Amino acid sequence: MAFAGVNDNALAHAGTTSGDTIGPVAQATKPRFVDTSNPALAVDCPRCGLLTPRFLPYCKNCSFALWPSRAYAGAAFHAWQAADPGRAAARPYDIEMPVPPATQVVDYEERAHRLGIHIFPSSNYPFVICVGFLFLGLAAIPLPGVARLALFVVGLVIFLIGVVGWVVLEDVAMYPTEDEMSHEERGH
Repeated sequence: MAFAGVNDNALAHAGTTSGDTIGPVAQATKPRFVDTSNPALAVDCPRCGLLTPRFLPYCKNCSFALWPSRAYAGAAFHAWQAADPGRAAARPYDIEMPVPPATQVVDYEERAHRLGIHIFPSSNYPFVICVGFLFLGLAAIPLPGVARLALFVVGLVIFLIGVVGWVVLEDVAMYPTEDEMSHEERGH
């Protein structure tokens, strides 16, 4: 059986000064321990016998003191939690280990199709068009005539490549013409 010590000195208030209104805290003569090998988060209350969270200071049913103070309950919970990495998601008020949520895989294209929403396919051509606009915008800056002409030609070529790629190449691939659709129907 594995035990982790809960240090009484770590639980005492730090930074006490001589002008405190609270007197010195009595120290326990025996160290406190928590059974870290027990994976249970709930125990039977010694007074009422009902199942209650193990690391709360009081029984949730009858308010019986399970721990001397909240500090001891918290320190015991942290020692228990540190003993096993699988207990990281546990909380002191849990009765059972929390079940990790199942990851939901959502097919947004299928869902949009079912709802009648058209989703455009991802494309890099709008970025190419924007780069073309950048060079066309730089050509509008008052620079020497040769530089402006060169920027205008480069921007126009890049812009046209983006428009042709986006409108002609991707649009034809996504929406086949009537002739292509009729040939596919005859083949089946």
